[in-house]
Amino acid sequence: MRVTDYAWLCALLASHAGAQLPETVHFPSADGTTTLVGYLWLPQGGGKHPAIVMMHGRAGSYSSNAQGVYTAATLSKRHQAWGVFWAEHGYVALHVDGFGPRGYPAGFPRFSYKDRPEAVSEQTVRPLDAYGALAFLRGRPDVIADRIGLQGWSNGGSATLVTMSVRAPGIAEHAPASGFRAALAFYPGCDLSLYKQRYTSYAPLLVFLGSADEEVSPAICERVIPQNSRSRWIVYPGATHDFDDPGASRQSVAANRAASDDAHERAAAFFKAQLQ
Repeated sequence: MRVTDYAWLCALLASHAGAQLPETVHFPSADGTTTLVGYLWLPQGGGKHPAIVMMHGRAGSYSSNAQGVYTAATLSKRHQAWGVFWAEHGYVALHVDGFGPRGYPAGFPRFSYKDRPEAVSEQTVRPLDAYGALAFLRGRPDVIADRIGLQGWSNGGSATLVTMSVRAPGIAEHAPASGFRAALAFYPGCDLSLYKQRYTSYAPLLVFLGSADEEVSPAICERVIPQNSRSRWIVYPGATHDFDDPGASRQSVAANRAASDDAHERAAAFFKAQLQ
């Protein structure tokens, strides 16, 4: 399936509206104490496939209309869409709920960062969830163990940066052979205490930013993340935070639609080059 414009997403969601929900799985975080909830989309066909771990943002895994029911059926449309997207492209896709098992399934409101508990820290805790998901996928017979990528949005994008850094917790050797092969970070907060000076990734990293982001500063990401053979960033003019959210509010902004179209194309090409 080739991404041509944002209409593909509406058609994709509609075509899968009556399809089987992603499989719900459970596996340990690398924190050694938390059992995580995951949602698994599988590609068609037998054999082994590359895989992608997906990390949600500060709003959590679920729709704002979940009304206290937190299951595969109430995942946000963005997470559903990306899970289907990767499965359509031949990947095993695993979405990780890191907030629900710690008592925060509904996530956190905007601009609440300073009040969030250390138990869900994107710098010390959530990277351990990512590595727990990596170990889980490596143990599956349908996954190519050394071809696993990572994708995160917003707070999960920040967790992705930490997970992929040469200072990441939860990994003994910071290298693609022992960790993730590549990663995508969508509009992360880059004002991380670990990287006040310069960020270094141990594997290829592509970061997507919007110039009109109202929650995080693209300028900080541009300053902290170098443009080199390991890491690159793209800034979309006029795009806001959550520009790939398929909801009507975000997609009523032309810059968001254009950014989402381009980001999907680039994301697919990036993981194809790095994981396949």
